[in-house]
Amino acid sequence: MKKEDLRIVFMGTPEFAVTTLAALVENGYQVVAVVTQPDRPVGRHGSVLQPPAVKVYAQEHCLPVLQPEKMKDTAFVEQLRAYEANLQVVVAFRMLPEVVWSMPAYGTFNVHAALLPDYRGAAPINWAVINGEEQTGVTTFFLDHQIDTGRIIRQKPFLIPDDADVAFVYEGLMNLGAEICLETLQDIIDSDGHVSALPQDESKALHSAPKLFKENCRIGWGTATAKQVYDMVRGLSPIPGAWTILKAPNGSETVLKIYHTTKVGTPHKLSSGSLVRDKKHLFVACTDALLQIDSLQLAGKKRIEATAFINGIADIENYSLF
Repeated sequence: MKKEDLRIVFMGTPEFAVTTLAALVENGYQVVAVVTQPDRPVGRHGSVLQPPAVKVYAQEHCLPVLQPEKMKDTAFVEQLRAYEANLQVVVAFRMLPEVVWSMPAYGTFNVHAALLPDYRGAAPINWAVINGEEQTGVTTFFLDHQIDTGRIIRQKPFLIPDDADVAFVYEGLMNLGAEICLETLQDIIDSDGHVSALPQDESKALHSAPKLFKENCRIGWGTATAKQVYDMVRGLSPIPGAWTILKAPNGSETVLKIYHTTKVGTPHKLSSGSLVRDKKHLFVACTDALLQIDSLQLAGKKRIEATAFINGIADIENYSLF
């Protein structure tokens, strides 16, 4: 098989997927159509429609774009079939029905930002950092009936530095995902469409990666160690951001996001969530040690350095986080 024999439909939505789509285009692969999410309303009144990043790239390169509301819609399925693709590539998209993923002769493979079967789900990059993993990676696998359970084609590891936030890991895996996609395509070409793929080892499915909601981004001071809070903050920074409640001496409460911390390891006898300071630094008491807060943001305010925050509050020791 030659590269020119592949007719590829690409499916994806965010910036993470654009890098892989660009790699296909720049390496001469025939992308016959792009499928992405519908434009979404943004702005205070929702009066402006914002196209997905994948759509913007596709239109800039004159690629046909399909934006179905429902993947099982008969008109969409027939429109997709008309492109006569023999392979589909999926990156950061939605769950596909069998009528779609089973359509191409060479199958549909997904680029997932984790070393499957570990971290199946919608937010694998965030959860790997939140859980303090030292390594993650990317996986290509064939889609089947369940989410992220199909036969694995290739995997590539990625080391997570202890001081890295999720933005660093996101960028690294975004580029690594493009690399593994190209390698997987070459495997398909070399095997004439019969690439070797292995079932996932369920004994290695140790963690899940559910979608992030406000509830699972809140810091639990009553149970979390300094290391756990440190990892949670960097696993959610800069978006969506780990959050907590700042309680003032008068009982008023304000949402507070924390974007960066530093481990200091200083033991204490304070209640978890208590705040202390020195001349230049702000610390919070975790269950085992103090943790230095470096940057934060009060609700409705701009992100600031902790130094500026404590300079504006003389009695910070009378405040607490919960």
